[in-house]
Amino acid sequence: MDGLLKEIRACAVCKEHLVLGPRPIVAAHPDARIVIIGQAPGTKVHATGVPWDDPSGRQLRKWLNVSDEVFYDEKQIALVPMGFCYPGKGKSGDLPPRPECAPLWHERLMHSLPNLELIILIGMYAQGYYLKKEAKKTLTETVKNYKSYQPTNFPLPHPSPRNRFWLTKNPWFERDVIPELQEKVAKTLKL
Repeated sequence: MDGLLKEIRACAVCKEHLVLGPRPIVAAHPDARIVIIGQAPGTKVHATGVPWDDPSGRQLRKWLNVSDEVFYDEKQIALVPMGFCYPGKGKSGDLPPRPECAPLWHERLMHSLPNLELIILIGMYAQGYYLKKEAKKTLTETVKNYKSYQPTNFPLPHPSPRNRFWLTKNPWFERDVIPELQEKVAKTLKL
């Protein structure tokens, strides 16, 4: 695992496409029982080098009902984005994750996590890549049907503050999905 993480952190495959340059962000350990697969680091995470070190990360930790100490303990939770570097700014937020990353690194990473019990798939890029044809036509439908992907996969929307409208429009998510997510995380991590 150490060698693989070193390779990933040294990756510069798509450097010509990255406005801030390459800075692959990943955290993993073979003992991890949960992996959170997100989209790509934002500018704050790019600056600090700490995964989910932003408002989205704070919201995600609330959804999971875990402390910062548990969240950042690589022996419990691996943090793997679809795109390891900040992809740049688009018209309505950050650009999609670079398409080179997941095919290049994810299979090797997942094989290096033999104790995984739960894969949390955040956003449509992670859901599309991992659920493939099982993903529904929309993120909302996929998240609404979260039970059909268990016991291993748990799809979530992105916890970005920009998703307040989605959360308001879909009150079932915080009412029904979050309590089950918290229970599943607590059971998996034996909290």
